[in-house]
Amino acid sequence: MDVRADQAGAGAGHGISFNEAFRVWLRVACLSFGGPAGQIAVMHRILVEEKKWISEGRFLHALNYCMLLPGPEAQQLATYVGWLMHRTAGGLMAGGLFILPGIIAIMGLSYIYAAFGNVSFVEALFFGLKAAVLAVVVEAVVRVGKRALKNRIMIALAGMAFVAIFFFAVPFPIIIIAAGLIGYAGARSGRPEFAPAGHGHGGGAAIDSMLGEAVPDHVRPNTARAIRVGALWLALWLVPVIALLMALGQANVFSQIALFFSKMALVTFGGAYAVLAYVAQQAVEHYHWLKPHEMLDGLGMAETTPGPLIMVLQFVGFMAAYRDPSGLSPMLAATLGGLLATWVTFMPCFLWIFVGAPYIERLRGNAGLAGALSAITAAVVGVILNLSIWFALHILFRETVPVHAFPLNFDMPVLRSVDVPALVLAIAAATAIFRFKLGMLTVLAGSCAAGVALRMAGMI
Repeated sequence: MDVRADQAGAGAGHGISFNEAFRVWLRVACLSFGGPAGQIAVMHRILVEEKKWISEGRFLHALNYCMLLPGPEAQQLATYVGWLMHRTAGGLMAGGLFILPGIIAIMGLSYIYAAFGNVSFVEALFFGLKAAVLAVVVEAVVRVGKRALKNRIMIALAGMAFVAIFFFAVPFPIIIIAAGLIGYAGARSGRPEFAPAGHGHGGGAAIDSMLGEAVPDHVRPNTARAIRVGALWLALWLVPVIALLMALGQANVFSQIALFFSKMALVTFGGAYAVLAYVAQQAVEHYHWLKPHEMLDGLGMAETTPGPLIMVLQFVGFMAAYRDPSGLSPMLAATLGGLLATWVTFMPCFLWIFVGAPYIERLRGNAGLAGALSAITAAVVGVILNLSIWFALHILFRETVPVHAFPLNFDMPVLRSVDVPALVLAIAAATAIFRFKLGMLTVLAGSCAAGVALRMAGMI
């Protein structure tokens, strides 16, 4: 894998320079608030609508693959699109920049938290931002839904996916597999409803124009290259873990962090929400790295900073090493623990994309598989709606009550706990976006200013 060669030859087919791409990916990274739904919304708006770098069909095709993978789907989607545009260097840049602001923000807030015990002022600063992000997330569901749900069958699939995951807690992989089987059978039977939405040359989209006729070498599947790339990324991921185990033993906190979060990287299907409960339980009850309220504080940090919600794992690793510094100064140990947790969490994400993406790109021409992915796209709309409502519940209500009455399994808001300032800000942000068509930066900045004003007035 020659990154310099990748970068030097990048952009020849579509005319987008590496430097221009860097600036756009940095913008995407700095706006990646609101969990996966908000982050997918940001990428869709910038890459598909504004820049026209990638067509709707190819964006959804890549998203479908990333939704099937363990780990943060939005970060992997950024890596995938970056790889399509500028090969390995582009994937590293897009995927790396996507998490960089979150790494810096979470690390800074973790220092404040460890030193002073709370980050209440910082959380208040982001109060308005969260309300605006909710409006952005809702817009994402509307925009993607309009393009993906072209007929009643697709609308029904999205609805069933939402009901299954929200009300019955059906595991995400089961929903996706079921949708894929339905789509495959429908396409093979010749049903026009399962024809892929938005495929083709993409109406002038840069990547689709580049890949329309002569497919670049890096997009073609190559078994020997896949083995080399896979071996490299496996080594980058696992060699530090093995070295820590050999040097420090399994009882050391750094070894425990490396092992635990490596396991998490393999089982985080369905995104961060699907695994956070397990992480919280293990970190609090088994390892005793944090107290229950500290885990919630960490989740609050991750929700109010850019980057994947799974960045809360960095905070967990930070606090684990801070409390058990193994002979180092607590802050140095905490820094290393947080960065170690981040490393073993995100290394596999690059592995899945760089090894698997060429094979996924080849599947775009298969009618049966295209039908399966069209059905998965519809199910993904339902899943994004679920994530949006989950986000809304935690923004607009201070309390929720778990409902466990077989087969129902969901969180119900306590209506009397509605957060009126958050509700007002969210409605104002939605009005600005949907009615007045204001830009995202304008809405985010205005909401942040409103949040600060409410704090100064003592209303939050």
